[in-house]
Amino acid sequence: MDKFWIKTLFIFIAYIFLSSNGVVNAQETTSSGPVYIVQEGDSLWEIAYRFHVTQEELANANGIINADQIRAGQQLVIPGLEGIEGVLTTQPVPYGENIHSLSVRNHISTNTLMRINHITSPNELYAGYSLIIPQINTSPTLGKRVNLDAGQSMLELAILNNTDPWKIMITNDNEDNWSVLPGEVLRSPGEGDTGPGALPSSISSATISNLSQGKTAEIQVTGDQGITLNGSLIDHSLNFFPNGTEQYLALQGVHAMAKPGLYPLNLQISTPDNSQYDYSQMVLVQAGDFPYDRSLPVDPATLDPETNRTENELWSRLSSVVSPEKLWSGEFAVPVDPAYANCYSSKFGNRRSYNGGEYLYFHTGLDFCGQVGHPIYAAASGVVVFADSLTVRGKATMIDHGWGIYTAYMHQSEILVSVGEHVEKGQLIGTVGNTGRVEGPHLHFEVLVGGVQVDPLDWLNQEFP
Repeated sequence: MDKFWIKTLFIFIAYIFLSSNGVVNAQETTSSGPVYIVQEGDSLWEIAYRFHVTQEELANANGIINADQIRAGQQLVIPGLEGIEGVLTTQPVPYGENIHSLSVRNHISTNTLMRINHITSPNELYAGYSLIIPQINTSPTLGKRVNLDAGQSMLELAILNNTDPWKIMITNDNEDNWSVLPGEVLRSPGEGDTGPGALPSSISSATISNLSQGKTAEIQVTGDQGITLNGSLIDHSLNFFPNGTEQYLALQGVHAMAKPGLYPLNLQISTPDNSQYDYSQMVLVQAGDFPYDRSLPVDPATLDPETNRTENELWSRLSSVVSPEKLWSGEFAVPVDPAYANCYSSKFGNRRSYNGGEYLYFHTGLDFCGQVGHPIYAAASGVVVFADSLTVRGKATMIDHGWGIYTAYMHQSEILVSVGEHVEKGQLIGTVGNTGRVEGPHLHFEVLVGGVQVDPLDWLNQEFP
């Protein structure tokens, strides 16, 4: 074979190889615009979804033939963002930031930031939202956070912070000084301040975790000593307690049947000089994964709606009292003998039906295996607030551990403690039974946080806070 045919065959093989693997380098496409650098594990569909374009539009803009052949480190042009240049990144929106504070933090206009993210309303920017942000090569200081008080002029605010109104307006991307509302958090040129841009300077950070059905949400705020915090989440008041130097913590249960979606998390902040700040931001409650138990045969009397309503109101009233002293420490102890520590007849959150009826209920606790007379121990130190017999819960005990945290022990054959008694972690408090709405003997164990039942396994397997 002469050199001409060898060269022709080589070119043909190279063309087939490149076509089958998809030539996808952004530099080889005629499209222009901002680019995204592919990360390990990314797929073309995920990238398209993240940037609010179709997979076809993204592929066409980058000359991609085979969607499975994108690779980490590759640059993809993002279509539909003409006039914007640079490398795009995505990051979750922290609690305490709004569209204006994020535009100032990232040195990009509010309109551009909203356009890149296809945001039509500021309310769409919930905590955890995956925000698209162009990278910048420099990181100038943000300036300290200042508040425009009621009745205060921009000139007065500027003088108090050793600057002038125009610099404040430029720093905050304000075209005029009359559009700034009293109480609004602004940046004043000068010292760096990395705190949440929509919260006052008395707050250094604010984080939320475990926002899922049946979980114990933790709202952690770091701020100046002497501040007072209040708030609400999913129609429940938040109770903050000191948790170390300049740290404040609120624990709140998320109902296992709460509808997944967006809810407002409200904060009220009072500073030692009596300044008041209100802040609200949407947060996302995730769905849990709860199976359906078989329909359980029980005494029909335990299903009476009025009886259930009365008992549930009692349980809610008892567990909604917030004692200021934290009485527990470390993980909660398993409330049964070690032989039954990992034996569960039903777990928390399982969807429930009784006597062949509809699945209108959920399992509010953790059922430990056991026989009548087996010992029951206090999971943590606390004070007994209920010890009596009920129709649905049978012989039951509830213990207050402080800070709005309670445990409950149901269907007992015998109660060995009384209301007002202080108990220690691991103390014998009763015996397993089959009283109330049961199919057989077991211990129904509950953990209630802020008046809401949560998954007890979380408290048995990790330390709060």
